[in-house]
Amino acid sequence: MRPPCSRPSMDTVRTPSAASDEPWDLLVIGGGTAGLVAAYTGVSLGARTALVERDRTGGDCLWTGCVPTKALIHAATAVSQARAGASFLSSDSGAAGPVEVDLPAVMAHVQRSIATIEPVDSPEALREAGVTVLAGEARFAGPDSVSVDGRTQRFHRAVVATGASPTLPPIDGVADATVWTSESMWDVSTLPGRLLVIGGGSVGCELGQAFARLGSAVTLVEQTSRLLPREDADAGRVVLEALRADGVDVRLRHTASKIVPDLTGVGEAVLTGPSGEEHVGYDAVLVAVGRTPRTASMGLDRAGVRLTPSGAVEVTSTGRTSNPRVWAAGDVTPSPHLTHLAAAEAAAAASNALLGLRRSVDPLAVPRVVYTDPEVAAVGVTTDPDRLPDGVRVTTRHHDHVDRAIVDRRTDGFARLAVERGGRVVGATIVGPRAGESIAEMTLAVRTRTSVTRLADTVHAYPTYADGPWNAAVDDVRRRLAHPVLQRASRAVVALRRTRSAGRARDR
Repeated sequence: MRPPCSRPSMDTVRTPSAASDEPWDLLVIGGGTAGLVAAYTGVSLGARTALVERDRTGGDCLWTGCVPTKALIHAATAVSQARAGASFLSSDSGAAGPVEVDLPAVMAHVQRSIATIEPVDSPEALREAGVTVLAGEARFAGPDSVSVDGRTQRFHRAVVATGASPTLPPIDGVADATVWTSESMWDVSTLPGRLLVIGGGSVGCELGQAFARLGSAVTLVEQTSRLLPREDADAGRVVLEALRADGVDVRLRHTASKIVPDLTGVGEAVLTGPSGEEHVGYDAVLVAVGRTPRTASMGLDRAGVRLTPSGAVEVTSTGRTSNPRVWAAGDVTPSPHLTHLAAAEAAAAASNALLGLRRSVDPLAVPRVVYTDPEVAAVGVTTDPDRLPDGVRVTTRHHDHVDRAIVDRRTDGFARLAVERGGRVVGATIVGPRAGESIAEMTLAVRTRTSVTRLADTVHAYPTYADGPWNAAVDDVRRRLAHPVLQRASRAVVALRRTRSAGRARDR
Protein backbone atom coordinates (compact mmCIF):
# COMPACT_ATOMS: atom_id res chain seq x y z
CA MET A 1 0.00 0.00 0.00
CA ARG A 2 1.32 3.42 -0.98
CA PRO A 3 0.13 6.21 1.33
CA PRO A 4 -1.64 9.06 -0.50
CA CYS A 5 1.18 11.61 -0.41
CA SER A 6 1.53 14.18 -3.16
CA ARG A 7 5.19 13.69 -4.00
CA PRO A 8 6.08 12.70 -7.60
CA SER A 9 7.07 9.17 -8.43
CA MET A 10 10.73 8.14 -8.50
CA ASP A 11 10.69 8.08 -12.30
CA THR A 12 10.07 11.83 -12.47
CA VAL A 13 13.20 12.62 -10.45
CA ARG A 14 15.72 10.57 -12.39
CA THR A 15 18.79 12.66 -13.20
CA PRO A 16 19.48 12.40 -16.95
CA SER A 17 23.00 13.79 -16.64
CA ALA A 18 24.28 10.90 -14.52
CA ALA A 19 27.23 9.66 -16.56
CA SER A 20 27.82 5.92 -16.52
CA ASP A 21 31.51 6.16 -17.52
CA GLU A 22 32.63 8.35 -14.60
CA PRO A 23 32.78 6.55 -11.24
CA TRP A 24 30.85 8.02 -8.35
CA ASP A 25 32.88 9.03 -5.33
CA LEU A 26 30.12 7.48 -3.24
CA LEU A 27 27.27 5.29 -4.43
CA VAL A 28 24.59 4.59 -1.84
CA ILE A 29 22.22 1.68 -2.37
CA GLY A 30 18.93 2.12 -0.50
CA GLY A 31 16.93 5.22 0.36
CA GLY A 32 15.88 4.49 3.93
CA THR A 33 17.31 6.13 7.03
CA ALA A 34 20.82 4.71 6.64
CA GLY A 35 20.92 5.47 2.92
CA LEU A 36 19.69 9.03 3.33
CA VAL A 37 22.22 9.81 6.06
CA ALA A 38 25.05 8.22 4.07
CA ALA A 39 24.13 10.25 0.98
CA TYR A 40 23.86 13.53 2.87
CA THR A 41 27.16 12.81 4.57
CA GLY A 42 28.76 12.17 1.19
CA VAL A 43 27.73 15.49 -0.36
CA SER A 44 28.60 17.37 2.84
CA LEU A 45 32.16 16.05 2.44
CA GLY A 46 32.31 17.26 -1.17
CA ALA A 47 31.90 13.82 -2.74
CA ARG A 48 30.11 13.23 -6.02
CA THR A 49 27.27 11.15 -4.59
CA ALA A 50 24.43 9.09 -6.03
CA LEU A 51 21.65 7.22 -4.27
CA VAL A 52 19.84 4.25 -5.81
CA GLU A 53 16.30 3.47 -4.65
CA ARG A 54 13.93 0.98 -6.24
CA ASP A 55 10.73 2.16 -4.55
CA ARG A 56 10.43 5.36 -2.50
CA THR A 57 12.87 7.25 -0.36
CA GLY A 58 12.23 7.40 3.35
CA GLY A 59 12.35 3.67 3.90
CA ASP A 60 10.52 1.57 6.44
CA CYS A 61 10.79 4.17 9.20
CA LEU A 62 8.73 6.73 7.30
CA TRP A 63 6.26 4.54 5.44
CA THR A 64 5.65 1.42 7.55
CA GLY A 65 7.70 1.68 10.75
CA CYS A 66 8.48 4.45 13.22
CA VAL A 67 6.15 7.14 11.91
CA PRO A 68 2.91 5.22 11.25
CA THR A 69 3.24 2.95 14.29
CA LYS A 70 3.78 5.85 16.66
CA ALA A 71 0.89 7.75 15.07
CA LEU A 72 -1.34 4.70 15.59
CA ILE A 73 -0.11 4.33 19.17
CA HIS A 74 -0.84 8.02 19.81
CA ALA A 75 -4.42 7.57 18.65
CA ALA A 76 -4.86 4.41 20.72
CA THR A 77 -3.40 6.15 23.79
CA ALA A 78 -5.80 9.06 23.33
CA VAL A 79 -8.70 6.60 23.28
CA SER A 80 -7.40 4.91 26.42
CA GLN A 81 -6.97 8.24 28.21
CA ALA A 82 -10.50 9.26 27.24
CA ARG A 83 -11.82 6.11 28.88
CA ALA A 84 -9.63 6.60 31.96
CA GLY A 85 -10.71 10.23 32.27
CA ALA A 86 -14.29 9.17 32.80
CA SER A 87 -13.46 8.41 36.44
CA PHE A 88 -13.06 12.15 37.07
CA LEU A 89 -16.41 13.10 35.55
CA SER A 90 -19.50 13.76 37.59
CA SER A 91 -22.27 11.24 37.19
CA ASP A 92 -24.52 14.19 36.38
CA SER A 93 -22.35 15.41 33.50
CA GLY A 94 -23.82 13.01 30.97
CA ALA A 95 -20.40 12.78 29.30
CA ALA A 96 -19.24 9.50 30.71
CA GLY A 97 -20.67 7.26 28.00
CA PRO A 98 -18.72 4.65 26.03
CA VAL A 99 -15.85 5.86 23.82
CA GLU A 100 -16.49 4.99 20.18
CA VAL A 101 -13.48 4.71 17.85
CA ASP A 102 -13.54 6.13 14.31
CA LEU A 103 -10.92 3.95 12.60
CA PRO A 104 -10.91 5.97 9.33
CA ALA A 105 -10.10 9.04 11.42
CA VAL A 106 -7.31 7.13 13.14
CA MET A 107 -5.82 6.02 9.83
CA ALA A 108 -6.21 9.53 8.41
CA HIS A 109 -4.06 10.76 11.31
CA VAL A 110 -1.48 8.10 10.43
CA GLN A 111 -1.38 9.20 6.79
CA ARG A 112 -1.22 12.89 7.69
CA SER A 113 1.78 12.19 9.90
CA ILE A 114 3.55 10.43 7.03
CA ALA A 115 2.67 13.19 4.56
CA THR A 116 3.95 15.92 6.88
CA ILE A 117 7.33 14.25 7.44
CA GLU A 118 7.81 12.84 3.93
CA PRO A 119 9.19 16.00 2.20
CA VAL A 120 12.30 15.89 4.39
CA ASP A 121 13.11 12.42 2.98
CA SER A 122 11.99 13.10 -0.58
CA PRO A 123 14.03 12.82 -3.81
CA GLU A 124 13.55 16.58 -4.21
CA ALA A 125 15.26 17.23 -0.89
CA LEU A 126 18.12 14.94 -1.89
CA ARG A 127 18.56 16.65 -5.26
CA GLU A 128 18.48 20.07 -3.64
CA ALA A 129 21.33 18.95 -1.37
CA GLY A 130 23.37 17.77 -4.36
CA VAL A 131 22.64 14.05 -4.35
CA THR A 132 21.84 12.38 -7.68
CA VAL A 133 18.84 10.05 -7.28
CA LEU A 134 18.76 6.97 -9.51
CA ALA A 135 15.51 5.02 -9.69
CA GLY A 136 15.75 1.28 -10.07
CA GLU A 137 17.06 -2.00 -8.71
CA ALA A 138 20.80 -2.12 -8.01
CA ARG A 139 22.70 -5.35 -8.61
CA PHE A 140 26.43 -5.66 -8.24
CA ALA A 141 28.23 -6.43 -11.48
CA GLY A 142 31.67 -6.58 -9.91
CA PRO A 143 33.75 -5.24 -7.03
CA ASP A 144 33.40 -1.60 -8.16
CA SER A 145 30.21 -1.41 -10.19
CA VAL A 146 26.48 -2.03 -10.08
CA SER A 147 23.82 -2.33 -12.71
CA VAL A 148 20.75 -0.14 -12.18
CA ASP A 149 18.00 -1.42 -14.45
CA GLY A 150 20.59 -2.44 -17.03
CA ARG A 151 22.71 0.71 -16.80
CA THR A 152 26.21 0.39 -15.32
CA GLN A 153 27.18 2.67 -12.46
CA ARG A 154 30.82 2.54 -11.33
CA PHE A 155 32.00 3.76 -7.96
CA HIS A 156 35.11 4.42 -5.90
CA ARG A 157 33.23 3.67 -2.70
CA ALA A 158 29.75 2.31 -1.98
CA VAL A 159 27.47 2.00 1.04
CA VAL A 160 24.89 -0.79 1.11
CA ALA A 161 21.83 0.34 3.07
CA THR A 162 18.96 -1.78 1.81
CA GLY A 163 17.46 -2.46 5.25
CA ALA A 164 15.37 -5.47 6.22
CA SER A 165 11.86 -6.81 5.69
CA PRO A 166 9.46 -8.66 8.01
CA THR A 167 10.15 -12.36 8.43
CA LEU A 168 7.33 -14.76 7.63
CA PRO A 169 7.66 -17.84 9.87
CA PRO A 170 7.25 -21.39 8.51
CA ILE A 171 3.77 -21.90 9.92
CA ASP A 172 1.63 -24.52 8.25
CA GLY A 173 -0.90 -22.71 6.05
CA VAL A 174 0.63 -19.25 6.35
CA ALA A 175 1.37 -19.11 2.62
CA ASP A 176 -2.33 -19.55 1.84
CA ALA A 177 -3.57 -17.06 4.42
CA THR A 178 -3.82 -13.30 4.23
CA VAL A 179 -1.59 -12.10 7.04
CA TRP A 180 -0.48 -8.66 8.09
CA THR A 181 3.07 -7.61 8.73
CA SER A 182 4.34 -4.23 9.89
CA GLU A 183 4.73 -3.41 6.18
CA SER A 184 1.37 -4.57 4.81
CA MET A 185 -1.12 -3.54 7.52
CA TRP A 186 -1.46 0.15 6.74
CA ASP A 187 -4.34 -0.09 4.28
CA VAL A 188 -6.68 -1.40 7.01
CA SER A 189 -10.07 0.30 6.81
CA THR A 190 -12.09 -1.86 9.19
CA LEU A 191 -11.12 -2.67 12.74
CA PRO A 192 -10.71 -6.45 13.04
CA GLY A 193 -13.02 -7.90 15.65
CA ARG A 194 -10.48 -10.60 16.50
CA LEU A 195 -6.76 -9.97 15.93
CA LEU A 196 -4.17 -12.70 16.39
CA VAL A 197 -0.66 -11.35 16.96
CA ILE A 198 2.22 -13.78 16.53
CA GLY A 199 5.31 -12.54 18.36
CA GLY A 200 5.82 -10.93 21.76
CA GLY A 201 8.70 -8.63 20.91
CA SER A 202 8.50 -4.86 20.60
CA VAL A 203 6.40 -4.75 17.41
CA GLY A 204 3.92 -7.39 18.57
CA CYS A 205 3.47 -5.76 21.97
CA GLU A 206 3.14 -2.23 20.60
CA LEU A 207 0.62 -3.04 17.89
CA GLY A 208 -1.23 -5.63 19.95
CA GLN A 209 -1.85 -3.11 22.72
CA ALA A 210 -2.79 -0.36 20.25
CA PHE A 211 -5.45 -2.50 18.51
CA ALA A 212 -6.80 -3.71 21.84
CA ARG A 213 -7.28 -0.10 22.92
CA LEU A 214 -8.98 0.69 19.64
CA GLY A 215 -11.46 -2.12 20.25
CA SER A 216 -10.13 -5.39 18.79
CA ALA A 217 -10.16 -8.61 20.80
CA VAL A 218 -6.43 -9.37 20.66
CA THR A 219 -4.73 -12.69 21.28
CA LEU A 220 -0.93 -12.42 21.44
CA VAL A 221 1.21 -15.53 21.10
CA GLU A 222 4.83 -15.65 22.31
CA GLN A 223 6.90 -18.84 22.24
CA THR A 224 9.16 -17.91 25.17
CA SER A 225 8.15 -17.66 28.82
CA ARG A 226 7.92 -13.85 28.84
CA LEU A 227 7.30 -10.81 26.71
CA LEU A 228 10.19 -8.70 25.42
CA PRO A 229 12.65 -11.55 25.94
CA ARG A 230 15.65 -9.35 25.13
CA GLU A 231 14.87 -6.86 27.89
CA ASP A 232 14.99 -6.91 31.68
CA ALA A 233 12.62 -9.65 32.88
CA ASP A 234 10.88 -7.26 35.27
CA ALA A 235 10.18 -4.90 32.36
CA GLY A 236 8.57 -7.76 30.48
CA ARG A 237 6.38 -8.54 33.48
CA VAL A 238 5.18 -4.93 33.75
CA VAL A 239 4.28 -4.89 30.05
CA LEU A 240 2.51 -8.25 30.41
CA GLU A 241 0.32 -6.84 33.18
CA ALA A 242 -0.36 -3.69 31.15
CA LEU A 243 -1.41 -5.64 28.07
CA ARG A 244 -3.69 -7.88 30.07
CA ALA A 245 -5.21 -4.81 31.75
CA ASP A 246 -6.02 -3.56 28.23
CA GLY A 247 -7.76 -6.84 27.45
CA VAL A 248 -5.03 -8.60 25.48
CA ASP A 249 -5.14 -12.39 25.84
CA VAL A 250 -1.41 -13.11 26.16
CA ARG A 251 -0.37 -16.73 25.56
CA LEU A 252 3.21 -17.30 26.72
CA ARG A 253 5.06 -20.51 25.82
CA HIS A 254 2.73 -20.94 22.86
CA THR A 255 3.34 -21.18 19.13
CA ALA A 256 1.01 -20.89 16.18
CA SER A 257 1.45 -24.28 14.53
CA LYS A 258 -1.19 -23.91 11.81
CA ILE A 259 -3.37 -21.25 10.17
CA VAL A 260 -6.58 -22.33 8.49
CA PRO A 261 -8.29 -19.51 6.52
CA ASP A 262 -11.70 -19.80 4.97
CA LEU A 263 -12.78 -18.32 1.63
CA THR A 264 -13.39 -14.88 3.16
CA GLY A 265 -9.88 -14.62 4.62
CA VAL A 266 -10.87 -15.10 8.24
CA GLY A 267 -10.44 -18.43 9.94
CA GLU A 268 -8.78 -20.08 12.88
CA ALA A 269 -5.27 -20.77 14.10
CA VAL A 270 -4.01 -23.82 15.93
CA LEU A 271 -2.00 -22.79 18.99
CA THR A 272 0.32 -25.29 20.63
CA GLY A 273 1.26 -24.78 24.27
CA PRO A 274 1.97 -26.56 27.55
CA SER A 275 -1.60 -27.88 27.65
CA GLY A 276 -1.66 -29.12 24.07
CA GLU A 277 -3.50 -27.72 21.06
CA GLU A 278 -6.19 -25.07 21.00
CA HIS A 279 -8.14 -23.53 18.13
CA VAL A 280 -8.47 -19.74 18.15
CA GLY A 281 -10.61 -17.86 15.66
CA TYR A 282 -9.37 -14.69 13.98
CA ASP A 283 -10.44 -11.95 11.61
CA ALA A 284 -6.87 -10.81 10.98
CA VAL A 285 -3.39 -12.18 11.73
CA LEU A 286 -0.40 -9.94 12.42
CA VAL A 287 3.01 -11.63 12.17
CA ALA A 288 5.75 -9.88 14.16
CA VAL A 289 8.57 -12.37 14.68
CA GLY A 290 11.55 -10.40 13.41
CA ARG A 291 13.09 -9.03 10.24
CA THR A 292 15.32 -10.43 7.50
CA PRO A 293 18.09 -8.34 5.85
CA ARG A 294 17.39 -7.41 2.23
CA THR A 295 20.42 -8.93 0.51
CA ALA A 296 18.86 -11.46 -1.86
CA SER A 297 19.31 -10.91 -5.61
CA MET A 298 21.79 -8.05 -5.10
CA GLY A 299 24.74 -9.98 -6.52
CA LEU A 300 26.85 -9.29 -3.45
CA ASP A 301 28.89 -12.42 -4.17
CA ARG A 302 30.03 -10.81 -7.44
CA ALA A 303 31.35 -7.92 -5.40
CA GLY A 304 33.15 -10.17 -2.94
CA VAL A 305 30.90 -9.08 -0.06
CA ARG A 306 30.47 -11.80 2.53
CA LEU A 307 27.20 -12.46 4.33
CA THR A 308 26.54 -13.90 7.77
CA PRO A 309 24.61 -17.19 8.10
CA SER A 310 21.44 -15.12 8.65
CA GLY A 311 21.95 -13.29 5.35
CA ALA A 312 23.15 -9.97 6.81
CA VAL A 313 26.13 -8.13 5.35
CA GLU A 314 29.20 -8.96 7.40
CA VAL A 315 30.91 -5.75 8.56
CA THR A 316 33.70 -4.59 10.83
CA SER A 317 33.05 -2.15 13.68
CA THR A 318 33.74 0.67 11.19
CA GLY A 319 31.16 -0.61 8.69
CA ARG A 320 33.58 -2.00 6.10
CA THR A 321 32.71 -5.22 4.32
CA SER A 322 35.03 -7.91 2.95
CA ASN A 323 35.31 -5.72 -0.17
CA PRO A 324 37.53 -2.72 0.74
CA ARG A 325 35.46 -0.51 -1.58
CA VAL A 326 32.12 -1.36 0.02
CA TRP A 327 30.68 -0.38 3.39
CA ALA A 328 27.27 -1.20 4.88
CA ALA A 329 25.06 0.31 7.58
CA GLY A 330 21.69 -0.15 9.24
CA ASP A 331 19.32 -3.08 9.27
CA VAL A 332 21.09 -4.89 6.42
CA THR A 333 23.96 -5.59 8.86
CA PRO A 334 23.83 -7.74 12.03
CA SER A 335 23.29 -4.63 14.18
CA PRO A 336 20.08 -4.18 16.18
CA HIS A 337 17.31 -2.85 13.95
CA LEU A 338 17.00 0.69 15.31
CA THR A 339 16.51 3.78 13.18
CA HIS A 340 18.79 5.98 15.26
CA LEU A 341 21.53 3.35 15.19
CA ALA A 342 21.19 3.03 11.41
CA ALA A 343 21.68 6.79 11.08
CA ALA A 344 24.76 6.82 13.30
CA GLU A 345 26.28 3.83 11.51
CA ALA A 346 25.63 5.39 8.10
CA ALA A 347 27.31 8.68 9.02
CA ALA A 348 30.33 6.77 10.29
CA ALA A 349 30.45 4.41 7.29
CA ALA A 350 30.28 7.20 4.70
CA SER A 351 32.93 9.24 6.51
CA ASN A 352 35.19 6.21 6.84
CA ALA A 353 34.72 5.27 3.20
CA LEU A 354 35.52 8.73 1.85
CA LEU A 355 38.13 9.99 4.30
CA GLY A 356 39.84 6.79 5.40
CA LEU A 357 38.72 7.25 9.00
CA ARG A 358 37.95 4.48 11.50
CA ARG A 359 34.88 5.89 13.21
CA SER A 360 32.56 3.47 14.97
CA VAL A 361 29.44 3.57 17.11
CA ASP A 362 29.80 2.62 20.78
CA PRO A 363 27.43 -0.37 21.01
CA LEU A 364 26.88 0.16 24.73
CA ALA A 365 25.66 3.71 24.25
CA VAL A 366 22.77 2.89 21.90
CA PRO A 367 19.35 3.33 23.55
CA ARG A 368 16.32 1.27 22.61
CA VAL A 369 12.68 1.96 23.35
CA VAL A 370 9.55 -0.18 23.27
CA TYR A 371 6.58 2.16 22.77
CA THR A 372 4.03 0.25 24.78
CA ASP A 373 2.19 1.94 27.64
CA PRO A 374 4.16 2.02 29.85
CA GLU A 375 7.21 2.46 27.66
CA VAL A 376 10.33 0.38 28.18
CA ALA A 377 13.67 2.08 27.54
CA ALA A 378 17.11 0.61 28.05
CA VAL A 379 20.76 1.30 27.32
CA GLY A 380 24.09 -0.33 28.04
CA VAL A 381 24.59 -3.66 29.78
CA THR A 382 21.60 -5.63 30.96
CA THR A 383 20.02 -4.63 34.23
CA ASP A 384 18.35 -8.01 34.69
CA PRO A 385 19.48 -9.16 38.16
CA ASP A 386 19.73 -12.75 36.89
CA ARG A 387 22.02 -11.87 33.97
CA LEU A 388 24.39 -9.23 35.35
CA PRO A 389 28.01 -9.17 34.15
CA ASP A 390 30.67 -9.79 36.78
CA GLY A 391 31.38 -6.77 38.95
CA VAL A 392 28.12 -5.00 38.15
CA ARG A 393 25.41 -4.18 40.70
CA VAL A 394 21.92 -2.80 40.18
CA THR A 395 19.83 -0.30 42.10
CA THR A 396 16.09 -0.02 41.52
CA ARG A 397 13.66 2.79 42.30
CA HIS A 398 10.06 1.63 41.87
CA HIS A 399 7.54 4.22 40.73
CA ASP A 400 5.44 3.85 43.84
CA HIS A 401 8.26 5.95 45.37
CA VAL A 402 8.31 8.51 42.52
CA ASP A 403 5.99 11.40 43.31
CA ARG A 404 5.11 12.27 39.70
CA ALA A 405 4.09 8.67 39.09
CA ILE A 406 1.96 8.72 42.24
CA VAL A 407 0.00 11.83 41.25
CA ASP A 408 -0.40 10.49 37.70
CA ARG A 409 -1.60 7.11 39.02
CA ARG A 410 1.22 5.43 37.06
CA THR A 411 3.12 3.54 39.74
CA ASP A 412 3.52 0.35 37.71
CA GLY A 413 7.00 1.23 36.41
CA PHE A 414 10.53 1.46 37.75
CA ALA A 415 14.02 2.76 37.03
CA ARG A 416 17.03 0.46 37.40
CA LEU A 417 20.70 1.40 37.08
CA ALA A 418 23.62 -0.94 36.46
CA VAL A 419 26.81 0.32 38.11
CA GLU A 420 30.27 -1.20 37.85
CA ARG A 421 32.67 -1.62 40.78
CA GLY A 422 34.37 1.69 40.07
CA GLY A 423 31.06 3.51 40.42
CA ARG A 424 30.46 4.21 36.72
CA VAL A 425 26.98 3.90 35.22
CA VAL A 426 27.14 1.16 32.58
CA GLY A 427 23.45 0.45 31.94
CA ALA A 428 19.89 1.46 32.70
CA THR A 429 16.32 0.30 32.24
CA ILE A 430 13.37 2.64 32.69
CA VAL A 431 9.74 1.50 32.57
CA GLY A 432 7.07 4.18 32.64
CA PRO A 433 5.43 7.02 30.73
CA ARG A 434 7.85 8.71 28.33
CA ALA A 435 10.67 6.40 29.37
CA GLY A 436 12.14 7.00 25.93
CA GLU A 437 12.72 10.63 26.89
CA SER A 438 14.28 9.81 30.28
CA ILE A 439 16.71 7.29 28.75
CA ALA A 440 18.58 10.11 26.96
CA GLU A 441 20.27 11.20 30.17
CA MET A 442 21.19 7.62 30.98
CA THR A 443 22.61 7.17 27.49
CA LEU A 444 24.85 10.18 28.01
CA ALA A 445 25.89 8.78 31.39
CA VAL A 446 26.85 5.44 29.81
CA ARG A 447 28.57 7.13 26.85
CA THR A 448 30.69 9.40 29.06
CA ARG A 449 31.23 6.79 31.79
CA THR A 450 29.67 9.15 34.31
CA SER A 451 29.94 8.13 37.95
CA VAL A 452 26.79 7.36 39.86
CA THR A 453 27.92 9.96 42.40
CA ARG A 454 28.06 12.68 39.73
CA LEU A 455 24.59 11.67 38.56
CA ALA A 456 23.25 11.78 42.12
CA ASP A 457 24.84 15.23 42.67
CA THR A 458 23.09 16.68 39.59
CA VAL A 459 19.98 18.70 40.45
CA HIS A 460 16.85 17.41 38.72
CA ALA A 461 13.50 19.10 38.29
CA TYR A 462 10.73 17.99 40.63
CA PRO A 463 8.32 16.31 40.17
CA THR A 464 9.25 14.46 36.99
CA TYR A 465 9.66 10.88 35.86
CA ALA A 466 13.40 11.62 35.67
CA ASP A 467 13.25 11.42 39.47
CA GLY A 468 13.22 7.64 39.01
CA PRO A 469 16.73 7.10 37.63
CA TRP A 470 18.05 10.06 39.62
CA ASN A 471 16.76 8.64 42.89
CA ALA A 472 18.12 5.23 41.92
CA ALA A 473 21.52 6.93 41.71
CA VAL A 474 20.94 8.60 45.08
CA ASP A 475 19.95 5.23 46.57
CA ASP A 476 23.14 3.66 45.23
CA VAL A 477 25.29 6.40 46.77
CA ARG A 478 23.49 6.12 50.11
CA ARG A 479 23.89 2.38 50.10
CA ARG A 480 27.64 2.74 49.64
CA LEU A 481 27.79 5.37 52.40
CA ALA A 482 26.06 2.88 54.69
CA HIS A 483 29.02 0.49 54.41
CA PRO A 484 30.37 -0.20 57.93
CA VAL A 485 33.86 1.12 57.13
CA LEU A 486 32.50 4.40 55.75
CA GLN A 487 30.03 4.65 58.62
CA ARG A 488 32.85 4.31 61.19
CA ALA A 489 34.96 6.87 59.34
CA SER A 490 32.13 9.40 59.05
CA ARG A 491 31.18 8.95 62.71
CA ALA A 492 34.80 9.54 63.70
CA VAL A 493 34.94 12.76 61.66
CA VAL A 494 31.65 13.97 63.15
CA ALA A 495 32.86 13.16 66.68
CA LEU A 496 36.16 14.96 66.10
CA ARG A 497 34.40 18.07 64.81
CA ARG A 498 32.01 17.91 67.78
CA THR A 499 34.95 17.80 70.19
CA ARG A 500 36.68 20.72 68.48
CA SER A 501 33.49 22.79 68.54
CA ALA A 502 33.02 22.12 72.26
CA GLY A 503 36.62 23.12 72.92
CA ARG A 504 36.27 26.42 71.06
CA ALA A 505 33.07 27.13 73.01
CA ARG A 506 34.90 26.64 76.35
CA ASP A 507 37.75 28.90 75.23
CA ARG A 508 35.25 31.71 74.57
